[in-house]
Amino acid sequence: MNEIINNKEETIMVTWNNLDTLDSFDKLSKVERVNLAEVMSGENGANRVKNYSVPMAEGFTYNYAAKAVDDNVLDALVKLAEEAQLAEKFEELYNGAVINTGENRLVLHQLTRGQLGNAVVADGVDKRKFYVEQQQRIADFANKVHAGEITNAAGEKFTTVVQIGIGGSDLGPRAMYLALENWAKKNNTFKMEAKFISNVDPDDAAAVLNSVDVAHSIFVLVSKSGTTLETLTNESFVKDALKKAGLDASKHMIAVTSETSPLAKSDDYLAAFFMDDYIGGRYSSTSAVGGAVLSLAFGPDVFAQFLEGAAAEDKLSANKDVLKNPEMLDALIGVYERNVLGYPSTAVLPYSQALNRFPAHLQQVDMESNGKSVNRFGEPVNYPTGPVIFGEPGTNGQHSFYQLLHQGTDIVPLQFIGFKNSQIGTDVVIQDSTSQQKLCANVAAQIVAFACGKADDDRNKNFEGGRPSSIIIGEELNPKTLGALLAHFENKVMFQGFLWNINSFDQEGVQLGKVLAKRVLAHDTDGALKVYSDLLNI
Repeated sequence: MNEIINNKEETIMVTWNNLDTLDSFDKLSKVERVNLAEVMSGENGANRVKNYSVPMAEGFTYNYAAKAVDDNVLDALVKLAEEAQLAEKFEELYNGAVINTGENRLVLHQLTRGQLGNAVVADGVDKRKFYVEQQQRIADFANKVHAGEITNAAGEKFTTVVQIGIGGSDLGPRAMYLALENWAKKNNTFKMEAKFISNVDPDDAAAVLNSVDVAHSIFVLVSKSGTTLETLTNESFVKDALKKAGLDASKHMIAVTSETSPLAKSDDYLAAFFMDDYIGGRYSSTSAVGGAVLSLAFGPDVFAQFLEGAAAEDKLSANKDVLKNPEMLDALIGVYERNVLGYPSTAVLPYSQALNRFPAHLQQVDMESNGKSVNRFGEPVNYPTGPVIFGEPGTNGQHSFYQLLHQGTDIVPLQFIGFKNSQIGTDVVIQDSTSQQKLCANVAAQIVAFACGKADDDRNKNFEGGRPSSIIIGEELNPKTLGALLAHFENKVMFQGFLWNINSFDQEGVQLGKVLAKRVLAHDTDGALKVYSDLLNI
């Protein structure tokens, strides 16, 4: 399929082709492999660490010295990016092309945080203006809650916000809240504690409700369609708890939904804030989905800083110079590892406890986006696509699954994230170093240990090395750097989807189980489905 981009300088024909049909990919697969342990040892390694890096927004650096690439591989990756027209495809996306072919939709999550290209009008609406209006409505509401202008029935301030949602309505906002909670407390911007209910398991809702004072809690129901089974079930659970406490649920709940959903104009909510079909759930942290809970928890100014950081990184993602575009380069190296070197998984390893749920969020961003076996036109692809993503914060992971990463039979590419400074700003010196220095020492040691290994005649103690990693290094985790970090991974996933010629913006793979679950609940079952239903006493 061909599409045309018109700009002031030229008319460009955009083509969508499978990865294995590109001449540049064939050439990439024939480039001599890099001996990572060799190039990362001694002065060679020191020079690589200094030279193989790209500046990111908000003071970050993307360093890929410990990846199995050299100038020859990089030259081949640049040619691949050019033939695959990655820059042009991103330009199409942010100018409002129908990139989500599965659902025939635009893809506009970047537009929630800034205007990269032309004005985008959809359904007769200027979408950037729409998103800004929703952010302002949320800011006004949050400010009134914080000022005590919006209160509970007794005229008392709300002290807790509870988000009810699942998937992208939970994972991203929860990860962002946890990432900034301690920072906000340190910087006197912490307004309200946030809790999250996602699992339809009643134990989840019960645990949250037992941990809060419902009389002083405001609940944010998040459902684009207004029909999400798990979310509406949990809403009923919460409404029942409010009723039992003698409270009017409509005075304690707001909705984040689409303008056309049954929740949009319901008297059951104090207010409704809107999203639309052009922002997928896993990309919605910078929309009203993240905006409501984060603005209530930390204040609208903090959420605005978060958006600013994401917008700054988006701008770098639009750079047509591959070697100065950290997201495009990260994506290309990942595809090289997946499709040439044959590595099936990637570990995301933040050396920051505040990012303890960030790998879980990236699991959805990456695996729901690129876990596809057909291309944009519904035709089977003949090559691997999205990798398995997993991770935990360091140094906890070192005492868990790093054994397999170092000495297992599979080589797992690693993406480290590290910060020079902690969020709390204070530390103690124990055994001649601070806790933060110990944390950073561990991540530096792990990168070199994975890359270089250590020979030993005792095979049980031998480390082969050659295990590739990259690291994103920042000064401190704060709202702006968090936004930039989020945008980096969102855009990396997008570029990889372009390379694999798949649609990264639908998620049909989650639908079949939902359909069968409804059949089970309606007792419309047979065969194995009926037997499993009986075993579970449904």
